[in-house]
Amino acid sequence: MSFEYSNLIPADFHANSKVWIYQSSRLFSIIEAFEIEEKLTNYLANWKTHGTAVKGYANLFFGQFIVIMADESAAHVGGCSTDTLFRMVQDLELNYKVSLLNRQSLAFLIKDKVQMLPMSQIKHGIENGFLNPDTLYFNNLAATKNELLNNWIIPIKDSWLNTHLKTT
Repeated sequence: MSFEYSNLIPADFHANSKVWIYQSSRLFSIIEAFEIEEKLTNYLANWKTHGTAVKGYANLFFGQFIVIMADESAAHVGGCSTDTLFRMVQDLELNYKVSLLNRQSLAFLIKDKVQMLPMSQIKHGIENGFLNPDTLYFNNLAATKNELLNNWIIPIKDSWLNTHLKTT
């Protein structure tokens, strides 16, 4: 599987466009992926902030990560707009029986596959050689288009997890 994604990010969105990354607790099936992409398209077609259409983008990456972006150069995405996004994500969780909001589960690229590991097991993963400084980590804290392009899939040594490497 190719983990190149930058060509899928819209070039016409401002570098500071707001990004939300939702990591699924499991890989979606092909049928689920098509359904989710349709739901995301429908959501974006109706996404408004204070009555103004949001310039939005959404995609399901690698069958497991829902990335949503709002270009705020035309209209700021307010609290109500963010709330509707959150409710849509909660609906996806219920419909597909997955967790999309669990920030305690971390994703890594190991042997060309996305592998999940609970945060509580990071030390164990490092001590037993499953994780090393060069293991690629999905930094779902990326909050802008620029961060998504440059700091989403990064080596552990370049992330906040680097502190765990130094303690083992």
